[in-house]
Amino acid sequence: MDLYELIGVPRDAGLGQIKRAYRRLARRYHPDINPGDRAAAVRFRVVADAYEILADPDRRRQYDAYGLTASVLEGNVTFGFEGFDFSVESAGGPSASTFGDLFADVIHDTIGGTAEGPVAGADLHVSAALSFEESVRGMERSISLVRRESCGACSGAGTIPVAESTCPACRGAGTIRSARGHMVFAKTCGGCVGTGRQRHATCPVCAGGGVEARSEAVLLRIPAGVADGDRVRVAGKGHAGTRGGAPGDLYLTLQVAPHPLFRREGDDLHLVVPVGIHEAALGARLQVPSVDGPLRLRVPPGSQSGQRLRIHEHGMPSRRDGRRGDLVVELRIVLPAILDERSKELLRAFGQINVDDVRADWWRDAPRP
Repeated sequence: MDLYELIGVPRDAGLGQIKRAYRRLARRYHPDINPGDRAAAVRFRVVADAYEILADPDRRRQYDAYGLTASVLEGNVTFGFEGFDFSVESAGGPSASTFGDLFADVIHDTIGGTAEGPVAGADLHVSAALSFEESVRGMERSISLVRRESCGACSGAGTIPVAESTCPACRGAGTIRSARGHMVFAKTCGGCVGTGRQRHATCPVCAGGGVEARSEAVLLRIPAGVADGDRVRVAGKGHAGTRGGAPGDLYLTLQVAPHPLFRREGDDLHLVVPVGIHEAALGARLQVPSVDGPLRLRVPPGSQSGQRLRIHEHGMPSRRDGRRGDLVVELRIVLPAILDERSKELLRAFGQINVDDVRADWWRDAPRP
């Protein structure tokens, strides 16, 4: 059972995100909203118990490192099954099987599975902020992580060799018997695997989990052309598996800062360039910025405001094939401030020479009221 998946949040979620997810599920499964629905009531209690662990910083750290150990399952956490006797103190003494143990045996016998098989490690999810320029050229960045690695004391086995002695769990019998009402159950002792002799003990470093939390700096290569929200996968850099299971993967979510001039659409970059009215009318050669440095742009005579000019292969590199997108320049005509009479006279003369109605076609094509 993964408590993060149960709540519906990533493993690096903050307390606020966990609270919001819990409230959403609590409203959905609350007994008052689902009267008489036993499944909803159980689900509500499971969500509440998971929230109690993830909302407590100390218990959450222990869970991240070792899973659902006894120290994590402190207090009254029952994962929703109130009314059933799960305690080992019930009839049959302290060595009695719990209700969950009995059903685990049934499932094991039915499907032939085993709880002692390899378990793959969980994936790790982290985020990193990049500048726009870093996203263009790519980069290498060192990320500090806390990962679950194979325990060095037991090499991931969860147990260490000890001097052979009588198994304390079954007292040398090799089986554990327990009573439930009028029924008596017997199962192979898990501590000695039915031999009655103890040759291994739980590793004190990892508490039998086979993994321990370690801090590590991972050097990540971020390719050129990444966009905001892209994810980079690093195989094998998630949490270590247990009992020989494969490690999980590391997923890095990138947060690319916006640029004050460029706007990205796919692999193309869009740039708005102001031009004077005389430059648009007569044509001009301008210097415009790009991610590769300044470029020369030819503005054709008679250019209009909003007209777009394309400079090939000066956009973003594609993550698919490495080919560059284009730089799309949008012209925006800017009128000068009229400060002297000479400028006014020239504009009046220009208007007298160019007598065509610039709104003629616009008015003819506009819908009539």
